[in-house]
Amino acid sequence: MKRLHVHLSVGDLDESIRFYSVLFAARPTVVKPDYAKWMLEDPRVNFAISTHSGSAPGIDHLGIQVEDGGELQEVYGRLRQAEAPVLEEGKTTCCYAQSEKSWIADPQGVSWEAFLTSGESTVYGTSAPRPASTSPLSTSQACCGPKAA
Repeated sequence: MKRLHVHLSVGDLDESIRFYSVLFAARPTVVKPDYAKWMLEDPRVNFAISTHSGSAPGIDHLGIQVEDGGELQEVYGRLRQAEAPVLEEGKTTCCYAQSEKSWIADPQGVSWEAFLTSGESTVYGTSAPRPASTSPLSTSQACCGPKAA
């Protein structure tokens, strides 16, 4: 079963953790010095916040998280049919997790990722920057890389 992923960039992590813990009536499942994540079942969403992205507060990116390789290939197929450039990042470390992912931008330029998480990581991430030549998001980087100035 797929899960919607929402990642917000926030200015004050502690204040945001307090707010979203009340809103969701749940504590985060992951808390790091620069990141927090709620894996909610109702609604079924992977909701993450961080101070790491370097972007202005607000939506950093959206995504579809899958539970197995078959679902990932299904979503990858839909990305390819969306008539927009797809960046196939492959296996990476991002947001304290080991994942395989691809990226696309919607017509408004909002970043979407499709990903399968295979394990945890002790570091936020080592994703390579999105190459400008293949990315619809040439002014930004992969989720864990530094944002372009």
